[in-house]
Amino acid sequence: MAARSIASLTVSFGLVAIPVKLYSATESSRAISFNLLHKGCGSRLKQQYVCVKEEVPVAREDMVKGYEFAKDQYVMFTPEELKALEEAGTHSAEIAEFVPLDAIDPVFFDKTYYLAPDKGGAKPYALLARALLESNRCALGRWAARGKQYIVMIRPVEGALVMQQLLYADEVRSIKEIDIPKAEVKDTELKLAQQLIEQQASDRFDPGAYADEVRARIEAAVQKKVEGQEITMAEEPEGGAQVIDLMEALRASLEKKAPAKALEPKAETRKPPKRALQAQPAERKTVRK
Repeated sequence: MAARSIASLTVSFGLVAIPVKLYSATESSRAISFNLLHKGCGSRLKQQYVCVKEEVPVAREDMVKGYEFAKDQYVMFTPEELKALEEAGTHSAEIAEFVPLDAIDPVFFDKTYYLAPDKGGAKPYALLARALLESNRCALGRWAARGKQYIVMIRPVEGALVMQQLLYADEVRSIKEIDIPKAEVKDTELKLAQQLIEQQASDRFDPGAYADEVRARIEAAVQKKVEGQEITMAEEPEGGAQVIDLMEALRASLEKKAPAKALEPKAETRKPPKRALQAQPAERKTVRK
């Protein structure tokens, strides 16, 4: 099924204007959601807003929005006042600067959109995509939509352009707020860790190699319920033992991954087959025959 455009806008840099179509890059409809039901009869429940002072339900037409500036103290805004404060949609994203692709930490990434050239925009679209790719840079600008103003990053991906909505600086917490104790890392530990990383390294990310197993379980359970089958709850796996010896854990991890890539020879490391024979004396007798 072909993707459907959700909006049109113009991307501009300098005096160059590129008409583009906007497509959502993700599918929120893939998320599984549940409704609240009455346990007794199975009917849907509807939400009610109750005044905490008078303890009576309040109709939607009697509601207004308010901002709490102090404990239990609010200033109220009418829908007209809030509408006047909204950013007017400009249907354009004006590029303000170009920065290196790796200059923006992914922690700032928010919603992602695909851009496709609209009528008359194929040539400038291709020009911008190639220029960004060869300069290893992305474009930063602003975009107004749904009454709000957003920072956006436009980057090249496989000959196309992707518009990444970014968070503002005050929406991202500093990692310095997290207490991370210092710990000494030995050179031998570092070398083993680097070996393990190299063994499991890939040249590119393949999203198809990962599947949402939780969603699959929920979908299967829903189908069983629809068909009138009973669902048996699986037992939770027992937690693994705590790793005390970091060096031994690293060596064991390397040996476990050894079939994929050969380990660098080490004088002090015994060969895995010998260790396997020592761990299984019954099989050792069979081998000696």
